[in-house]
Amino acid sequence: MSAVTAIPRFPSDVTGAWLAEVLGRAGSPVEVSAVDVAPVGTGQTGATFRVSASYAKNPNGLPASFILKLPATDDAVRDRVMLGYRSECAFYQSVADVVTIPIPQCYHCDIADEGSSYALLLADQAPAVQGDQIVGCGLPEARLAVRALAGLHGPTWCDPQWQTFPGLVMSFNGEDAIRGLGDIAKMAGGITVDKLGAKLTEADAETLVTAMELVTPWLLSAPDRFALLHGDYRLDNLLFDGEQVSVVDWQTLGVGLAARDLAYFTGTSLEPDLRAAAEQELVADYHRALLDASVCNYDLATCWHDYRLGMLQVPLISALGCAFSVETERGDDMMAAMLRRGCRAIRELGTLELIAP
Repeated sequence: MSAVTAIPRFPSDVTGAWLAEVLGRAGSPVEVSAVDVAPVGTGQTGATFRVSASYAKNPNGLPASFILKLPATDDAVRDRVMLGYRSECAFYQSVADVVTIPIPQCYHCDIADEGSSYALLLADQAPAVQGDQIVGCGLPEARLAVRALAGLHGPTWCDPQWQTFPGLVMSFNGEDAIRGLGDIAKMAGGITVDKLGAKLTEADAETLVTAMELVTPWLLSAPDRFALLHGDYRLDNLLFDGEQVSVVDWQTLGVGLAARDLAYFTGTSLEPDLRAAAEQELVADYHRALLDASVCNYDLATCWHDYRLGMLQVPLISALGCAFSVETERGDDMMAAMLRRGCRAIRELGTLELIAP
């Protein structure tokens, strides 16, 4: 592999020659006279940059800026999320053209060395604004998000090819694997309670621990209704621009009960009073969008049941993230906000009563 086409490891590796090479593969040759690379985002699971380009030759009218994702520079973080890099590349290479969920255009995707080398070049969504997980969102943003989600679930609804898709990260086939995840979830719940301490109320801590003890029966008794899952469908992974939303960070692909994504979004992104007042309307919006996406034999009452059941996704993903990620003040505050909202939703919706121990 030549120096030009090698996967960049650091921002300094992103040269005009490299950018011209990858952009020219899908169309007419371009000439890039200069590039500027600046960091954006939180950098929790990788290094994300805005790449600004000046062109000497641009026959296809390519944009002046892109978003580039590279592996984390911290070895421990990179090793922990290499599966996520593989999942995201698999999404853009094999799923993006199948689904209708709004996503940034992908200009280049390359991965090697089991994921330790990775580059993903996407359209810059500016001036879209990233959602704020700690602050939460209002009803207009929530409507956009739940309707968009049907564009992922509808085209993959109950299609068995996705059960063996090689890009899956958050799917566990077989009773042994599910029980193994259940054991990890119990451990993660205890670690999260200890880690967050006073950031969790006694009621939320109790709900979290009880929920994690039910992960195994929750997964073993899941209804036979499945779709491809984003796995981490929340505000930090959504970009809003007026009446438009774009979905990013496809590093936790899974297959399972579709309403897990829906419940995870409302349970983590809406303050409890707003969620309680609006969730039936939001579930109905999502259900109508599924029907528009050609999903059949799925009534609203069943969708509401699946939504209630799917709320266990909130403590599961939050606890796994909190227990096994690098500790930061914002990260802890974010997990505490998600669990505060989601654990209350579990209690109010009677989610745990739906799961046979």
